[in-house]
Amino acid sequence: MKLYDAGRAPNPRRVRIFLAEKGIQIPLVPVDISKLEHKRPEFAAINPVRLTPVLELDDGTRISESIAICRYFEEIQPQPPLFGRTSLEKALVEMWQRRIELGLFAQVAHVFRHSHPAMAEMEVPQVPDFAEANRPRVFASLRILEEALEGRPYITGETFTVADITGLVALDFMKPAKLTLPPDLPNVLAWYVRLKARPSANA
Repeated sequence: MKLYDAGRAPNPRRVRIFLAEKGIQIPLVPVDISKLEHKRPEFAAINPVRLTPVLELDDGTRISESIAICRYFEEIQPQPPLFGRTSLEKALVEMWQRRIELGLFAQVAHVFRHSHPAMAEMEVPQVPDFAEANRPRVFASLRILEEALEGRPYITGETFTVADITGLVALDFMKPAKLTLPPDLPNVLAWYVRLKARPSANA
């Protein structure tokens, strides 16, 4: 199998962090999105949505969408469990994964894609007003996380999960989006330090 990867892009990075936590190594096929390689017909034949990452299995099956790829690896290698162990844990991981992905990660991405000059060729048209509309949504989501993280090392409790991976990538993505983490969020700041200290954060 092999993974079509786009380097510093946040979604492929989520998969690489997940694989690092699992101790799984697979070949990476670089896709240079700065050169719009993901928009070319040859990549569209691999993924018609023209986005990375894409996991290609040995039988030619292709799986796109970062969380779908992570779920595949969770099934073939359950340890350590990153989607929860019990029914309750799995439900909580799913809840927080969705909340962080839709409420923080996506909003940061909207700000970046619609305001950063480097995205002008990829996000056509760029809508600066849409970027501005999403800035307060980022901070509203961070306030929700601040409350949820009270007394918890990780977002679902004592155990690191895929929801924390999405959180880490979203918080890192704030820098290129020119969004600053407010200093009056001690629980979020401590969580971020904890996540950045994990070896997988360098994946």
